[in-house]
Amino acid sequence: MNAFVADDLSALSDILPVSHETAERLQAYVALLRKWQKADNLVAPGTLAAIWRRHVADSAQLLHFFPESRVWLDLGSGAGLPGMVVACLLAETEGRVHLVESNQRKCAFLREATRVTGASAEIHCGRIESVLARWTLPVEMISARALAPLPRLLALAAPVLSREGAAAAFHKGRDFEREINEASKSWSFDLVKHNSLVGESGVILEIRHLRRKHSS
Repeated sequence: MNAFVADDLSALSDILPVSHETAERLQAYVALLRKWQKADNLVAPGTLAAIWRRHVADSAQLLHFFPESRVWLDLGSGAGLPGMVVACLLAETEGRVHLVESNQRKCAFLREATRVTGASAEIHCGRIESVLARWTLPVEMISARALAPLPRLLALAAPVLSREGAAAAFHKGRDFEREINEASKSWSFDLVKHNSLVGESGVILEIRHLRRKHSS
C-alpha cells in the first residue's frame, strides 16, 4: 500500500502522472464537489477531509490498472466516483465515459461537473436496469464503486458485461472474498484481483466473460 500524507493533488503522484491541464480539471471537479456537498451530501461527510486520497486517488487507480481502456460505462455514478475522475483523466484522449445515475440532483451535479471540467463524459439519467436494457453503444470497461454487493452488480451489468470484449473493474472492500463466493453460485466469470493502491484491504475486481449458470 502507498501511504499518502498530504491530501491534495500529490495523492496521485504514485499512481499515474497527470498533465497540467488534467490537474486543473481534477482540481475544478473537487472544488465543485465541495461546493455542492453543502446542500446535496454527495459523499460521506467524514471522508470529505481526505477527498483526494479516499476518492480521487482511489478512482484514478483504474487507469493505472487499465491504461488502454478508452470507453467506460460507470454504474450508479453518484458524485462521479470513479466515473467523473476517469473522464477528467481521459479528456485529452479519444476516450469517453458514460455515467449512469438515477438521482436527478446528482445528474445535475454530473452535468455541471462535465461543463466545468471539460471532462470526456456523457450523463445518462435513469435507473441502471432501464438504461442498460436499451444499451447499444460499445463499451470496453464497466466500473462501479460502493454501489451493491457483487451478485447484484453482476446482474445489473450483465446486459453489457456478457458481450464479447467487455470487462468490469469493480471496487471492493475487505469482504470481497465472501461476495465472490456468493456471486459464483449464479455466475461464471474470469476473475483477476488487483490489490488497491490506496487502501490496505481494498481490491479492484477485474471480471470478464460473464455467463449466468443454469440451475440444475
